[in-house]
Amino acid sequence: MAEQQPIIPVILSGGSGTRLWPVSRHLFPKQLLPLFGERSLLQETAARLSAEHLFAAPILVANEEHRFIIAEQLRQIGVSPAAMLLEPEPRNTAPAIALAALAIAEEDGSRLMLVLPSDHVIRDVAAFHAAVETGARAAGQGHLVTFGIVPDRPETGYGYVERGAALKRMAGVHAVARFVEKPDAARAADFVSGGKHFWNSGMFLFSADAYLAELGRHAPEMLAACRVAMEGRAPDLGFERPDAAAFAASPADSIDYAVMEKTDRAALVPVDMGWSDVGSWRALWDLAEKDAAGNAMFGDVLAEACAGSLLQAHGPAIAAIGLEDMVVVTTKDAVLVAPKSRAQEVKKLVERLAAEGRTEHLSHPLVYRPWGSYETTDAGPRFQTKRIIVKPGEKLSLQKHHHRAEHWIVVQGTARVTCDDKVMLLTENQSTYIPLGAVHRLENPGRIPLHLIEVQSGAYLGEDDIERLDDTYGRN
Repeated sequence: MAEQQPIIPVILSGGSGTRLWPVSRHLFPKQLLPLFGERSLLQETAARLSAEHLFAAPILVANEEHRFIIAEQLRQIGVSPAAMLLEPEPRNTAPAIALAALAIAEEDGSRLMLVLPSDHVIRDVAAFHAAVETGARAAGQGHLVTFGIVPDRPETGYGYVERGAALKRMAGVHAVARFVEKPDAARAADFVSGGKHFWNSGMFLFSADAYLAELGRHAPEMLAACRVAMEGRAPDLGFERPDAAAFAASPADSIDYAVMEKTDRAALVPVDMGWSDVGSWRALWDLAEKDAAGNAMFGDVLAEACAGSLLQAHGPAIAAIGLEDMVVVTTKDAVLVAPKSRAQEVKKLVERLAAEGRTEHLSHPLVYRPWGSYETTDAGPRFQTKRIIVKPGEKLSLQKHHHRAEHWIVVQGTARVTCDDKVMLLTENQSTYIPLGAVHRLENPGRIPLHLIEVQSGAYLGEDDIERLDDTYGRN
């Protein structure tokens, strides 16, 4: 490793984590949640990359809707990314990785890049670092390295990588014999007993030039579209926006299908590092601390004669009697109840919510914005109430609504309110009225958070009834 420059981590943070609904939502997915301890999975991923002799500053490839939350979470743990690339729309992992590879190749295409999902758990960080150093030797010679997890049980929810012959003069590195789709239970058991198959971790290590060369060989239309998208990118408040039309023209495909299953340069590093993709409530139960009866409990939970169950209260309290091998999860607006053995099927419920035009899969009642947050506290025909928190020094967009009027009551702090041609300062217990169609803005000029109650009334109260006339954060 002495002759190589530090590896550039590329953290992919575009997923939605639908199998962990109702806690994980489209606008606040699982990688942003503190599922274990105080830090989110994204923060834990970034923290594993703090070994300066091994890693350079990371590049983030992120969903545009999560950009401000991601930036704030990284700031909280003192991580300054080298770049944050915003996917104009989801096109799967192969194009997302291509954006980062193209950015790296502009400076030095021989640099190694370590591709990491943002939502995985790795318990043994030392083993992770050792595996990366092992893989770097092969990646430095042009191989595309994948990391295979030593399986500790038959698992039908993961794809597998079959180990081939050991590579010469590269201890711990093997050729890839083949990639295997998710098997049935009997075949998964054979894989575990045979010792040649490893879980496909979704983590990869290669040089930017090697990846782009193989992408160009096996998916030339994808590479061409991503190249045009990066050539047309524009800076935006510390983020970089690839050209949206060009990126949308790229085929959507995973790195496994687009490159790794087709290249003759694939290499495998087997590793046992306490890994999980936390892909379901069952996986979360596997990782969680449990009581003597095998229950993993979080929040306000009362359990009587329960065993082997996951009980998580993020909203109303859970009172459970006689449950065995069940999952019960509450939030402020939804309750999930399912057998633990069917936890993977939660994704079907999320698809139904979307198909039926509901919103519980999109966001929590508490929604984060770059200026602060808002939480819906009550709603009914022609009215809605929210609690709004604006961070010190921040302001909402200058906007107007075509279908609703608003009353604002200050609970804490100081509000500077613009309403058409009037500007006023409001303090605790003072209020104002924003008529339908009025051009208005809310700001916090103070040094403490501004807490405000908003009462909306009108024929339509959807979040898309906002016409922004000016916005500090560049939103439309």
